[in-house]
Parts: sequence; structure tokens; C-alpha cells
Amino acid sequence: MVKFDSIRERAEQRKGGAKALAKLLPKVSTKKALQNLGDDRYLAMMTKCINQAGFSWKVIENKWPEFEEAFFAFDPIKLGYLSPEQWEAYASDRRVVRNWQKIKALQENVFFVQEEARNHGSFAKFIAQWPESDQIGLMAYLKKNGSRLGGQSALWFLRRVGKDCFVLSRDVVTTLKASGLDIAEKPSSKRDLIKVQDQFNAWHDETGLPLSHLSRIAACSVGENYLT
Repeated sequence: MVKFDSIRERAEQRKGGAKALAKLLPKVSTKKALQNLGDDRYLAMMTKCINQAGFSWKVIENKWPEFEEAFFAFDPIKLGYLSPEQWEAYASDRRVVRNWQKIKALQENVFFVQEEARNHGSFAKFIAQWPESDQIGLMAYLKKNGSRLGGQSALWFLRRVGKDCFVLSRDVVTTLKASGLDIAEKPSSKRDLIKVQDQFNAWHDETGLPLSHLSRIAACSVGENYLT
């Protein structure tokens, strides 16, 4: 496999130097910061990522204050008390995207967040304590136990709450394949995801960089620079 230094050098050349590249690197929260983030914020970000999937991100961002109002600032306890009829009423609520499947996903994720909070003390602790070296394990868990938290929705959810993680954008996959990793164009099989995890773990051991930074630098080294 290609050493990561060569990937970083190429990204620096394409972005105007080391300092310019450094400005593009995403923020990575500490374990303490992740634990201190309220469970309502995790539920809110899940919902935002699910609603943005297949939809205009800008539209969701513009409507987000209305989402917060409609869903009680994503307080899991308050939402947990809603009746089936109250949930169904959201399908005609103009403050939110009136997509019943995505509303139902929030309803199911309320109980997912509450269940993990009971098991770990808070949902925040559950996320914070999961090792970054097993990101694909966390992705599988979110997909199995959460609602509509598979694929890119799960990856963006983790990235946007500050969890250290890689994102498998087209540019990142291109870099992995160009570096010698034998994976599909859209890695989704367990076999391919294990290879990806192992490669990012190896690059982390080589450089000491967090996975989020490795992912962003890889994206900036090729293609059209879809920032991940």
C-alpha cells in the first residue's frame, strides 16, 4: 500500500500548501466533549441527516428552526410520551418535511436513543465510548438498531456530531483504490468495509492523525474534492 505521506503531499499541492489544507480539516471532538453533548443533540442530528438524504440540504437547514419547535427541541423524554395519533399528525405539519417514513424513523430513533441511554448512562456515552478502530462495527450497530441509519446517513451523523470517523465519499474511495485496496466502487460488503477499516487504522498508526483528517486529506488528494 501507498504510504500516507505521499497522499498528504499530493493534497497539499492541490490545495495550496500545508496551511491551506489544514484549514479544511474537520473538527474532531474529544471523548469528554462527545459525552457532554446532550442526547437531544444526537437525536436532532440523526433526524437532520435522515431528512437531508435524497433531499436538498439547504432546504432542511432553512427549515431546521421549525423542526426544533415542532419536535420539542428533540427532547427524547418529551417525544417518548407522544401518542400514535400525535406522531401521525406530523405528516400534515407544515413545519417539517411531511414524509411519513422519515417521521416514523424519528419515532423509532427516540426509543433507540432511550434504550442506549438506559444501557450506558446516556446515548452520548454510548457513542463516545465506541472505539474509532471499529467504526464499521458502530455503523453496523446503528443500521441494525436505529431507523434509517445505514450507509451515508450514519457516516454523516457521526461526522457531524464530532465523532472521529472516515466517510466513504467517491474521492475517498478513489484514493483507497489507487493506493492498492481491492474494494468495490461503492464499498458496502462486510469484506470491503473490513479492508477499509484496516487501511484507515494502518494510516492512523503511521501518521497519528485522526480518521476524520485522514479521510478529508484523502478526498483532497484526488477528484473534485467532495469534502469528507
